[in-house]
Amino acid sequence: MSVLRSIQRRAEEPELMDDFTIGGAALREALHHLRLLNRIFGASAPTLYGVKRLWLDAGKPRKLTILDIGCGSGDVNAHLLKWADRNRIELQLVLIDITEEACEEARLYFQNEPRVQVRKDDLFSLPEACADIITGTQFVHHFAADELPGVVDKMLKASRLGVVINDIHRHWIPWAAVWLVTRMLSNNRYILHDGPLSVAKGFRSADWQHLRKTLDTPEMFYAWRPLFRYVVVLNKTRSNSNNGVEQG
Repeated sequence: MSVLRSIQRRAEEPELMDDFTIGGAALREALHHLRLLNRIFGASAPTLYGVKRLWLDAGKPRKLTILDIGCGSGDVNAHLLKWADRNRIELQLVLIDITEEACEEARLYFQNEPRVQVRKDDLFSLPEACADIITGTQFVHHFAADELPGVVDKMLKASRLGVVINDIHRHWIPWAAVWLVTRMLSNNRYILHDGPLSVAKGFRSADWQHLRKTLDTPEMFYAWRPLFRYVVVLNKTRSNSNNGVEQG
């Protein structure tokens, strides 16, 4: 089956990272390599874009708490800290992942940053309104279409201001780019298997439109962002009448 045909529908095959019975040194190495891939493909920018939208709509609060679910090693959050410094925001970050390997990598990465707390936890264990903003970067593509409404609803309930989702655009160009770059930079089995598969499990505009129809949500805005990503912002401070999509 050609790549073009195989990505018409979201892939259903689980990633190796979804199997919590494996892990160890190979997973920690994969997390190291993912930090480089995140830099190459600009993974942090859509998350920052969405957080800034919620912050502005909330009236630019001087204090802000952000909880990143499925954080991996948490590297995309470094840009949030720099943004907070520039805008004199008292930011507290909570990074959560279900694997101990990811938590260990995140603790090491932010070992000299007192504004960051890391803990091993699960989305469905979070109490309601436990952070101003809940973020998920390359997190929701791990779930099947029929699971997404429950996942996003739980993220909303855990937030006070809203949710920012940053995930991959399912398209043959990023699939080919990820396939090539992963093989140039790594021989790690997680990276080689999960990299291209994560693109095949990504999203198109129709997927977000379908999700919006299945949710009883506050404002849900989504936009395509470079490089081949979508940012989705669910805003609890504004009404449903403002639902929208931005192209480009």
